[in-house]
Amino acid sequence: MSGHGDPIPMTSTACDPLRGTADVPGDKSISHRSLILGAMCVGETTITGLLEGQDVLDTAKAMRAFGAQVTDHGGGKWSVHGVGVGGFTEPDGVIDCGNSGTGVRLIMGAMATQPITATFSGDASLNGRPMARVTDPLALFGCQAVGRSGGRLPMTLVGAREPVPVRYTVPVPSAQVKSAVLLAGLNAPGQTVVIEKEATRDHTERMLLGFGAEVSVVETAEGREITLTGQPELNAQHIEVPRDPSSAAFPVCAALVVPGSDVLVPGIGLNPTRAGLFTTLREMGADLTYENERVEGGEPVADLRARFSPDMKGIEVPPARAASMIDEYPVLSVVAAYASGQTVMRGVRELRVKESDRIDAMAKGLRANGIDVDEGEDWWTVTGAGHGNVAGGGLCASQLDHRIAMSFLILGMAANAPVRVDDGGPIATSFPIFEPLMTALGAWVSRDG
Repeated sequence: MSGHGDPIPMTSTACDPLRGTADVPGDKSISHRSLILGAMCVGETTITGLLEGQDVLDTAKAMRAFGAQVTDHGGGKWSVHGVGVGGFTEPDGVIDCGNSGTGVRLIMGAMATQPITATFSGDASLNGRPMARVTDPLALFGCQAVGRSGGRLPMTLVGAREPVPVRYTVPVPSAQVKSAVLLAGLNAPGQTVVIEKEATRDHTERMLLGFGAEVSVVETAEGREITLTGQPELNAQHIEVPRDPSSAAFPVCAALVVPGSDVLVPGIGLNPTRAGLFTTLREMGADLTYENERVEGGEPVADLRARFSPDMKGIEVPPARAASMIDEYPVLSVVAAYASGQTVMRGVRELRVKESDRIDAMAKGLRANGIDVDEGEDWWTVTGAGHGNVAGGGLCASQLDHRIAMSFLILGMAANAPVRVDDGGPIATSFPIFEPLMTALGAWVSRDG
């Protein structure tokens, strides 16, 4: 069952060439952070291009619950009248973050150094995900957390009344953990330092600087060291949200595997900490080009043109690239199924604790459609069948995971038999226009029953 209602079974069938322009929604990571940092300013932050998927809408509701005035003006235009750093009020009810691990972890960080108490919950998928990776470093500030066994939601956080700055080394690459600690550091005196051994997406650091916080980043022997000076006065901003590279991955990958396709995906954020998938696809031999490269809102942006690429080869993806494409491995594995040879993905343990165990979910679904997959705790290998040789015909479990559902629907667009997904409902959490966008390009996707 979907986390937001009854299951929505869906089927994808091999289609004619995909053609046209795919206007994907705004970047989810930047949308979350825009709302949260806007709520921590004094004055009005305006946002255009906000992703209006359920995950981000849940973060907007949470900011209202903490006292900010958040207004939807229509057409992706929003405003946030903030309450200032340290100005959150105690919410009256439970903060429901739906399916969003990013939302709940960042919001926990933002409230952890404020003298208030809040209880967090989510859907069945989110309530099964580990939160200790965030609550452990937040405890160093003086925040207390009480939840279910294994550090799972529902969970109550008691914010620190007299927070202290911390120095924290992130044990595994995680932009969510890094960002939660930095957001907590905003209301702690002195300097909070976060060290990451492998660079992860840096939207939080960029946006903190844009809002007027004092942030420095240096490379040291320990790793990438980020220093934040606490208790700043953040300045309200106008934010133009670039389009989401994680959403762009789906029409791009579909165009690469559907014969005769030529699709333009405009205005995609190409922050180097997010663009690993596109680099990998080009190494595999994909006909993927960047057009009209530019900078918008401090983020590199380009239009992506993807054309059918029948001669792609499997490669070994460098483990160091994992942090820049962690959400894109499921759809990469679909492209790998249409390539020739093996695609090897290592250093991807983080996939085991996403909205689902994504390695397990993709391995089972790909096998059900005739593709050979080997897997270990932090690696997996897809042996490609090559163009025209993907059997299809399988039923795939989405496991309440939007990216799993969309990936298998892409698989069906060039397979020899239709591919079915047991529940496409979770797609709305991140890409609510997925179906009409893909259909407008020429895809054949149907809701069953």
